[in-house]
Amino acid sequence: MPEETVDDVLRPYRLLAAVPHAPNLMFFALLGRLHMPALGMVLAFLAVDWTGSYAIGGVIGATITVGQAIAGPLRGRAADRSSPPRLLVVTGLGSGLGMVAIIAVTSWVDPAHWWLILPVALGTGLSHPPITQIGRGIWPLLADGPAREAAFAVEATLQELLFVMAPMLAAFVVAIWGPVVAMSACAAWAAAGAVLFAVALWRAGFTEGLGGRGQSGRKSGSLFRTPGFVSLLGFFAFLVGGLISMDLVLVGWARERGEPELAGVLAMVWAVGSLLGGLVLGGSARRPRLWLRASLAALGLVALIPVLPPIVEPGSPLLVGAILLIGGTAVAPTLAASNGRLADIAPPERRNEAFGWMASATMFGGALAAPLSGMMLDLAGPAAAAAAAAGLALLAAGLVASHNARASRVAREAEESAVT
Repeated sequence: MPEETVDDVLRPYRLLAAVPHAPNLMFFALLGRLHMPALGMVLAFLAVDWTGSYAIGGVIGATITVGQAIAGPLRGRAADRSSPPRLLVVTGLGSGLGMVAIIAVTSWVDPAHWWLILPVALGTGLSHPPITQIGRGIWPLLADGPAREAAFAVEATLQELLFVMAPMLAAFVVAIWGPVVAMSACAAWAAAGAVLFAVALWRAGFTEGLGGRGQSGRKSGSLFRTPGFVSLLGFFAFLVGGLISMDLVLVGWARERGEPELAGVLAMVWAVGSLLGGLVLGGSARRPRLWLRASLAALGLVALIPVLPPIVEPGSPLLVGAILLIGGTAVAPTLAASNGRLADIAPPERRNEAFGWMASATMFGGALAAPLSGMMLDLAGPAAAAAAAAGLALLAAGLVASHNARASRVAREAEESAVT
């Protein structure tokens, strides 16, 4: 690798290392999310083994994500106004207990009464700890300019390590010990990870509401009146909905082949591609073009459609893995650019709430995508489910491109009016 390329890759890490408390907070913010990339896959295995239906598994997963989506802005607002460490401890313990309750229901309740798990799933989602929004909301308080952009780039890139390790570990645990043990591990880490991040925040001095730090005390209006905010929420919903759907696609294909561990391996390959993309583009000094990155991420999903069953039977893991590796290179750069865009447009005193709404948008996107993909798997197989995921990602790219075009037109008309 040329020396200038190495410098570009290392640049955001050097900038972040110079910020007080940043490395420690970054580590525990990511560690606290370790179970999250695995949860969807583990829940899919658990629900499908229990009921035999991908569609029902999708409904159960969607119910959890609805709870998470409802909780997102509420938890973000609470982090702006009250103690983040205390909030993390309470919600982390509640989330872990909710997952234990899901295990109990799937172990003791007749699958014919599968709907009894829905209130438990909803409660588990409502208890979701706001690790992600707090972990992103602190960076504008600790750094600005290039250091802040570096923090978002590093966070999006290193998050891919979670998507490398967590699904792979989860799939192997499912293959060896079963989904109950895998869900138990997720429950334990939901509680432990939240507590560890809470301790890191407390040691860094983040003991009071984050929204009031360094602010004049002014009150902003509704976030939904902020230019570009609603469009960005729609973008998050469609993009992440499409990306989340791929977990179910891979689970369905792997189960059909009788190789459940293959789902974890391919999810790892996809995450490795994303990690590589984040490493290469994370050090770029150019302003990221969100619409272009989102379009490339969507095309990576489109490319999977013709290589999956029933279009190709039984499908080549090597070919699917190669497409995931290449297509994944756009994922982390897209997420980093979108997080930076949200931090730019959100009022500083409402930034955690804005990231909470972002979390809600992504969860609602997942709630839409999970049953859609499950239904497509049941009716037409993995290729159809991949097409549904790609369609959502293309909608996201189109939405942000449309918003950019509209914003450019408004700016041009304003300039023309000023001249005349």
